[in-house]
Amino acid sequence: MDAPLVSWVLLALALAGAGLAWTALVPARHLGWGNVFWFLASFLTAELAVFHIVLGAVALLVLVAAGALGAWPGQLGLALVLASCAALVVVQWRARSTAAVLEAALREGLGGEYRDAIPVDRLAAADAPIGDELRHPFRFRDPAVEVIRDLRYWDGHRRHRLDLYRPRQPVERAPVLVQIHGGAWQYGDKARQGQPLMQFLAARGWIAVAINYRLCPRERFPAALVDCKRAIAWVREHVATFGGDPSFIAVTGGSAGAHLATLVALTANRPELQPGFAAEDTSVAACVPFYGVYDFLDREQVRNDRGKMTEWLHANVMPCEPRGDPQLWDVASPLAQVHERAPPFLVLHGTYDSLAKVEEARLFALRLREVSRAPVVYAELPAAQHAWDLVHSVRAEHSVRAVARFLEWAHARRAHVHETAHAPAARSHAPDPAHVERAGLVAMLSGTPAAENGRGSAAR
Repeated sequence: MDAPLVSWVLLALALAGAGLAWTALVPARHLGWGNVFWFLASFLTAELAVFHIVLGAVALLVLVAAGALGAWPGQLGLALVLASCAALVVVQWRARSTAAVLEAALREGLGGEYRDAIPVDRLAAADAPIGDELRHPFRFRDPAVEVIRDLRYWDGHRRHRLDLYRPRQPVERAPVLVQIHGGAWQYGDKARQGQPLMQFLAARGWIAVAINYRLCPRERFPAALVDCKRAIAWVREHVATFGGDPSFIAVTGGSAGAHLATLVALTANRPELQPGFAAEDTSVAACVPFYGVYDFLDREQVRNDRGKMTEWLHANVMPCEPRGDPQLWDVASPLAQVHERAPPFLVLHGTYDSLAKVEEARLFALRLREVSRAPVVYAELPAAQHAWDLVHSVRAEHSVRAVARFLEWAHARRAHVHETAHAPAARSHAPDPAHVERAGLVAMLSGTPAAENGRGSAAR
């Protein structure tokens, strides 16, 4: 007897769901351009696994009620739906370790008592419990946050715009975070990335600034980096008008944005990268790159892609081949720009990242730790895919709170240094953040082994 259409519909939907669940459950590392499709299929499936389970259950009930189990395709579809739900339960369970992984990384990098360096009220704000964000993964408007859009930070291009997020309640000398969007250096927009982090911080007394920049391939490197530096200079000059503190500006970004944020942090005040504004201060107080690219030349061959990524960068991002201007390719590679005066870093990467290899992030964190005098925190999130922080999810919310604690620590550290410089005789009963920093750095360079199999990891 021929199977009814509803049975085939159930089987088709079950096959699609099983495919999505498989991409979230298993990493893809060597599929070439297939890695892009794996990422597109997996990252929302992994971050919103509970929603997939619920939608799958609802569809199953509707189809079963319509008689889908009356023939073998529907019965096979039922088995696949149940297997997919089981896989998604595993995916969701893996995300639960995120908080412990991040806290272990912060303690390793900053010192076991790093929380003591953060003012009590600021620590409480950073540790705010997760509320109903998980029920609304795409809702990014916080009633406590005011957004001022499309401020012009330079007149040269329509992309020279930024959005400013600040508390609705008036603030003075609020610390500032600049967010740089990703998108393979070719697309993306300031309003579509970093929202969970920016809204969280702005609702708790920070000012966040999301910037646009000129895109490739029309504008080749270093145009995007120059734009990011121009935006930093604008923020430093104007943010006090909006209640911000120009003496504390941190920078973050994801993917291509992480690459640019890292270069901003490592190439501060370089005249050749600041044409027409060489005298402006473009330094930052801390850097938080998410799932970034750190070596355009893949010097240690960690990508294992036979140079395909470098060829793509030549075709789409860089103005020449590596041999045409090796110095420019070095400038474009954060790995080649590490130095002892780098600001504190929190480097975040997922172990399942299909687009930016986790081995490259490990290598960058290791090299930076070898030379930098400031702490370098490195956290690998188990089973996290590229772009895990774009929506409200368990993994994203724990990441936001860990980044907030790191930034509050960096802000307290900067404030302590400033107070010490102006009042050398003053003493405090609170732990010295500088001592915490030194302890963390000693621990990092001592090569303390990191826990494996889903626990905090460190670059070696």
